Amino acid sequence: MKKILVSQKEPGNKAPYDALTSKYGVEIDFHPFFTVEPLTSREFRTQRVNIQDYNAVVFSSRHAIDAYFALCEELRIKVPESQKYFCSTEAVAMYLQKHIVYRKRKIFFGTGSPDSVAALISPKHAGENFLIVTSDSSNSAPLTRLFDAKGLSYKTAVFVKSVTADLKDLDLSSYELAVLYNPADVKSLFENYPEFKQGSLKFISYGRSIVKAMEEAGLRIDIQAPSPDIPSAAKAIETYLSK
Repeated sequence: MKKILVSQKEPGNKAPYDALTSKYGVEIDFHPFFTVEPLTSREFRTQRVNIQDYNAVVFSSRHAIDAYFALCEELRIKVPESQKYFCSTEAVAMYLQKHIVYRKRKIFFGTGSPDSVAALISPKHAGENFLIVTSDSSNSAPLTRLFDAKGLSYKTAVFVKSVTADLKDLDLSSYELAVLYNPADVKSLFENYPEFKQGSLKFISYGRSIVKAMEEAGLRIDIQAPSPDIPSAAKAIETYLSK
């Protein structure tokens, strides 16, 4: 195997991938299949969601945070200081400092799983009206099922959209292995290559949401990650190469 494609931008820490290149003599290219953009106010209004009806907001990404505050500004909505924020991870929560004064009494964060977010909502928060900020390619069902089980009042709304990247200059036939992360990757793949046939190309899926999208598109998956034994995309690639 000589060339591997990763459908994301080049990471800040390439050390795990450089180690693979050194050990196995492979070339690893990073090429995002899509970009993320906030919805325009016109696009957002079609959902008939009144942001001011909600006093608690749930975020799972930095893009979601930027899009939320950008839309509030565009719609001339003043975000109250009493607003509460429930974030998927500490890194996402810390990013709120870009837009608001960070106060622990109104910012809560989990460990990355829907269960950890739902666990943040104690009885004292049960009366809040929650707005779950999502993207057009995210799967909020695991979280909303937990909210339903708790009897919480909530609404999901799309604030972020995936825009297909132009991959026409990317020669897929030169790659032997590709890593896909997001349902938008699958959408981009077939929008750029309507006649795409997998053939001998091997795929690694990273993340739960991508698996269903790949299966529905008829794509074979050689390795699914993450898992206890394969916690990262780099480890998934190494697992394949070491076979």
